[in-house]
Order: sequence, then structure tokens, then C-alpha cells
Amino acid sequence: MREIRDLDTVELILEAQGVLDAIRGPERVVDAGTLRALQQAGNYAVGLFDEGRMVGASVAFFGAPASRSMHSHITALLPEFRGRGWGRELKEHQRQWALAHGVGHVTWTFDPLVARNAHFFLTVLGARVTGYAVNQYGIFGGGDAGDESDRLDVKWSLAEVAKAPEASAVVATVAIPADVERMREEAPPEAHEWRMRLRREMAVLTGRGLAIAGFDTERGYLFVEA
Repeated sequence: MREIRDLDTVELILEAQGVLDAIRGPERVVDAGTLRALQQAGNYAVGLFDEGRMVGASVAFFGAPASRSMHSHITALLPEFRGRGWGRELKEHQRQWALAHGVGHVTWTFDPLVARNAHFFLTVLGARVTGYAVNQYGIFGGGDAGDESDRLDVKWSLAEVAKAPEASAVVATVAIPADVERMREEAPPEAHEWRMRLRREMAVLTGRGLAIAGFDTERGYLFVEA
């Protein structure tokens, strides 16, 4: 049996911290005390359970009062439970929760080199890219394995889904590795080269007035005239 539950006890908060630590490695995403404070203040904090075991978690907090927004800090599954559509279940639960609380859109950031996330966020969910940040969180050992933490900013409008651009509208594409996470384990210098290459290419294309309008698993990021 699979279910999504609020992290409304200290025990569940500690269990969620353990799940997130297992996913992100030595650099903690959020400590139990902060997670408890976010939950008690009425923010979004849930765990995904499979047969009673927590295998994923999602944490988000409200934006400025007038913005009707929520920022998703992390939504993640243990690696062995990915690829089953459960991440989409978590995001859909987050969407319904947000709508019930008067939220119109959810924002978050992600590593633009991780193809599975680019596909999920831009193609499956239909979120829109709103910006590119260089080394947004500094260098840390968790998700980026010691490399610089460039990020794409995205906005997910909950009442609509962004559609892939028409083929005729795509004027440029930027490819990324199929599995940069494995590359970071097996060939860190090569992964870093991809980071620098992507950063340069993104800067050139956005400098030409182009904007990311989607992602294709074969071609990479799809750029259109802004």
C-alpha cells in the first residue's frame, strides 16, 4: 500500500531527515529542527510511504503573501524507487495541496545537467524556465558531487501546463549528458567540463535574446525567440 502523509510528528520528521540525507549525501538539505518549524508554521511537508516505509519526501514553503506562490525546496525519492511514476504522484499531491491553500504557482530550482529532472519538470509537469543562476548554492558535496551548483529557476503555473514548442519555433538546442550523475562518480573532470560548456552555451543563447521553451531527451534544451 502506498500513501502520502503529513510529517506531523517528531518521529516522522526525523524519518524524513534520514530519507533526505540518504538521497543527498553528506550535505544536509534541511535539518529536522527547520523541517519541524516549517511544518508547524503551516507549510507543505509530506512523506511518501510504501508498505509503511518512507521512501520519499517533499518540502515547500509559502512565498511573499501577495504572490500566491510556494517554493518547493525538495521533492525526492530514494533511488531504487524512481522510475515508477511516484515522483509525479508527489508533485500532483503538492499541486492539489497548493491549490487548496490559495497558491497559484510553485517555483523551484534544479541542476540543468540532470536530464531526468529536465524531462520531468519541463516535459511531464509543464513548468517554465524563468532564469539561470551560476553556482547558486556554492560548491557542495551532495547533489553536485563537489562541482559548482548552477541552477535553472522554474515556475509551475498550477492552472495550466506549458506545452512543448512547435518544431518550427525551435531555433537552437543545447544537449546535455544522458546521465551526469553517473559521470560525476566515474569521471568528475568530464562532468565539470559539461558544467562549464553548458554555462557558456546558455549565456550565449540567452544573450541573443532566446529563451528555453522545453526539453527533448534526444536534442536537449529547446530554445525559441523570447
